[in-house]
Amino acid sequence: MSHLALVESIPLEKRAARLQPASLLSKGIFGALVLLIFAAAVPYGTAEPWWKAMFICATFAICIAAIIETSITGWDGPRGFSVLLPMLSLSVFAFLQTISIGGGNPDPAVSSLAVWNAVSADPYQTRFFSMEMLALTACLALFYRYANSATRIQVLIYSIIGVAAASAIYGILRQTTQQDQGFLLPLMKQQQGYGQFINKNHFAYLMEMALGLGLGICIAGGVKRERVMIYVALLLPVWTGLVLSNSRGGVLAMLTQFGVGALILLNSQERFGLVSHQGSLHKVAQSKILRIVFLVALITGILFGTLWVGGDQLVTNFQAATGELNPTAVDGRTGSSRNEIWRATLKMFAAHPILGVGMGAYWIAITAYHDASGQVTPQEAHNDYLELLSSGGLVGFAIGVWFALIVYKRVRRNLRNRDPFERAVCVGSVLGIAGVAVHSLVDFGLHMLANALVFIAVIMLATGEFGAKAEIEH
Repeated sequence: MSHLALVESIPLEKRAARLQPASLLSKGIFGALVLLIFAAAVPYGTAEPWWKAMFICATFAICIAAIIETSITGWDGPRGFSVLLPMLSLSVFAFLQTISIGGGNPDPAVSSLAVWNAVSADPYQTRFFSMEMLALTACLALFYRYANSATRIQVLIYSIIGVAAASAIYGILRQTTQQDQGFLLPLMKQQQGYGQFINKNHFAYLMEMALGLGLGICIAGGVKRERVMIYVALLLPVWTGLVLSNSRGGVLAMLTQFGVGALILLNSQERFGLVSHQGSLHKVAQSKILRIVFLVALITGILFGTLWVGGDQLVTNFQAATGELNPTAVDGRTGSSRNEIWRATLKMFAAHPILGVGMGAYWIAITAYHDASGQVTPQEAHNDYLELLSSGGLVGFAIGVWFALIVYKRVRRNLRNRDPFERAVCVGSVLGIAGVAVHSLVDFGLHMLANALVFIAVIMLATGEFGAKAEIEH
């Protein structure tokens, strides 16, 4: 009997010896993912091509480590595969847009010119987009696998909010003290952009996701009372930076987040476990009139605080939006208003309705449809939905709708989760996603890889499964 026990203990000891380095490797991979969030935010939000290339290389290097870890511990299938599949499909579709169709010509002189027959108007940029999307898909898969415990989820949440808070503090300091070009980062100019971002609207995207995430977790009861002030201390500079950036889309997204948060809070049957059916607060929450009054008071208070902090500059910035969206406004034929850019984008879609002009090729394809003086050529559609429609056609847009539906279904399931912390994380993620969804109607902040990476992390928090199976540390 003792001999049998000795024989059985040998495989267990070998397995423990194998799992120990795998556990360290798992922690290292998760740490590298968190570090990637911080690193991507520093170089102007990863705006330049070489920084994007470094991001892609770093992601694939982490994937190599993940393959090694998986070979040791075993692979139980991809988590979140239904969410990953549309992203992978978009990456493959973008690559197919760069393939030359062929289309020979009977004239030898013409066929020798190797006429360009690819769907994409800029195959290089489209292939680069395909690589970026593949890297982001890999990041989402890695988050699903390695953010696999409550502790790691909390670390990821604090990292997202911490990056946003640090960026906001840097932006406030730069706004109040910068005198010359260069403020720690050499390309930072006075009165240009906000924080480390060249475009203030891109900065606002990061603030929205962090603000929505932290706000939702707090209102849904996912934070212990003694830790609420930590969230408040981190979110206060985030909100201040968002308002001071004077991003109209950012302020609109923020107000949307507060409105959605108030509706979630007041429509919850049990206040996310904080109020019982017999409680007086529950009875108040069930009154439609009181809910409307509370919602109006909340939005009014936030709006007043926003205008007070933002000042005249924010008010003037919103007044200028009337001219941009007015179809009869005249801007000297520069064609730089959003209304004119959107009109040109729809013309381009009408000319290429099925496959589009190529993901990432908007900047060159729009020149044929942008009826203006040529002084200003739009590089983006200033509406991510229109840009997806024009760049990917109906096929690309259908992939985007597919992705949105999958996320929506998984979010609905997670909002019914009985675990208070997991449900609160989902609520916070929903607010972050809602802010991005609204802001993307008028801007293109997800083109910045730093924002896209944080958005991917928020998607994982909203759709992940953190049950008993996910609690196992590799």
